[in-house]
This record gives sequence, structure tokens and C-alpha cells, in this order.
Amino acid sequence: MTDAPVGIRTLACDDVAQGARVALHVMYASRGGPLRERLGRYDVDVVRDGEIVGDAIPVVVISHGQGGTPWGYRGLALALARAGFAAVLLEHPGDRLGDAALAGSRAMLVHRPRHVCLALDAVYAQAALAPRLAPWTAIVGHSMGGYVALACAGGRAIALPNQTAHGVAEPIEVHREPRVRAAVLLAPALPWLMAPGALADVDIPLYVRTGELDDQTPPFFVEKVLAGLPRTTRLDYAVVPRAGHFAFFTPFPPALVSPAIPPSLDPPGFDRAEYHAQLYPEIIAFLSSERERELG
Repeated sequence: MTDAPVGIRTLACDDVAQGARVALHVMYASRGGPLRERLGRYDVDVVRDGEIVGDAIPVVVISHGQGGTPWGYRGLALALARAGFAAVLLEHPGDRLGDAALAGSRAMLVHRPRHVCLALDAVYAQAALAPRLAPWTAIVGHSMGGYVALACAGGRAIALPNQTAHGVAEPIEVHREPRVRAAVLLAPALPWLMAPGALADVDIPLYVRTGELDDQTPPFFVEKVLAGLPRTTRLDYAVVPRAGHFAFFTPFPPALVSPAIPPSLDPPGFDRAEYHAQLYPEIIAFLSSERERELG
């Protein structure tokens, strides 16, 4: 399974409201000999535009953190593809590596969840993929991507005072995505979902992991926000010992591990590669069990 071929297709869709082009990359089980391809900073063995293998394949969208890159989650995407999922890696225009025009703004809170909806529309319209896909989707979000996941699941967002014209917090309209049936939140950034009732409509199952030593999205804050979930919402939550905020990024190649690249570093005593060997099977088991639960 570890070396099973993974295909990749790069698509794009237009976000008319933002006036931007949204790039997305779909990884899935394929066949044939992979070629080493440069994806961002990383060399990955994939079959470019390879034939998709399997039927009734569930779809998982991956939303990156603020100013981030989807390739930071390439390990998870490859694992999902080899386990029979189609992993859709988004690039959020205006809030990605090399394009921070809207990072942290009210507009970005509105646009990011819509990117998920547009990406799903594009994937299910892709002739080479759509006939093999199941009408069941989930989302994985890290950091700011965690906000996206809960917004897509029905979270009611509030723009913070520093994000509004009048300097006061105010509700914002975000698009709920009914096709999303489960969510994985990794070190989620959630200050926009703190208001009473903000999570009252979030009724899909959640898998949530925070890092014990995360100083950006500390466990106590995440737990405070998640306390607003309905009691009936299924929640699998745990704090990862010794982990920091970037523990959920795929381990970096040794040549890129440097203080100049903060996401490549971990607190002393934390083994990221060892943890990811545990994390990927847990996420796959969670998503698989939730899909099976729906199928009965």
C-alpha cells in the first residue's frame, strides 16, 4: 500500500465574487509508473494525469493554514489516496504562500469557505474523475483551515473588531457546504467562532487534534470554543503531547529543516515522522468509519 501509485490532476475554478482563480490538485489511486515531480518545494512520486482507479471514491478537501501551501500536507494527501480517497488540495488565493493580499482580513473569512464549494463543483464536473467519485465528502483543515472546515459545517462566523470598518465585531455571511459530512481539524484557528451559538448548527462528526505546546492555537482556547458544539455532535478530541503548531505539516526533507522555515521545526522531544505514522491511519479510520456509518 505504501508504494501504490498515486495520480494527480491540477484543476482550476473561477471565484467570481472574489475575482480570483482557485487552483486545486486532486490526488487519487492510479496505476502505472510514477515520475518524480516537483510540487512546491518538494519532490513527490506521482502519476501526472494518471487514470483514476476504483469506484465510489469519497472526496476529502484539504484547506491549508494562513499564508500556507497545500504541499505542506502532501503526506496526508498521499496516504488518503492510497487508502481509496480522492484528496483535493486547495490553494486559497489571497491567503497562500506568495500571495498574502487578503491574509487575516474579513474578506478572507468570507472567501475561504466558498473556495471549498467551488472546488467540489469543479472536481465533480471533471470528466476523467467524476464517474468514479462518491457523493460523500469531508474536509481537513489546519490552523486557518480549521476555521474553514467549521464554517463549511455550519459555523456562524464573527469578524473581529480589527477586521471591520467600524472597529466592532460583526456577523459575516459564510457559505455552508452541505456535501461535507465529516471534518478533521488540526490545530484549528477559531477566534471567529467564539460567539454564543456560533457552533449550534455544526452537527457533523469531528476529529480534532491540538498540540500541547502550541502557542498559536493553544488547546485551552480550542477547547473553550468547541464547548459550544451541540451535545449530540460526535467529537474525537485529543491533545498531542509535546507537539507544536506545525506538528501537522508533513515532515520536511532534511535539507529544508531550518530556523528560517519555522514550519519545519518542532519542540524538543517531539518526533514528527513518528507522529505522522500514527496520525494518517487515525484520520483514515475516522473518515472511513463515518462514511460506513452513513451507508448503514
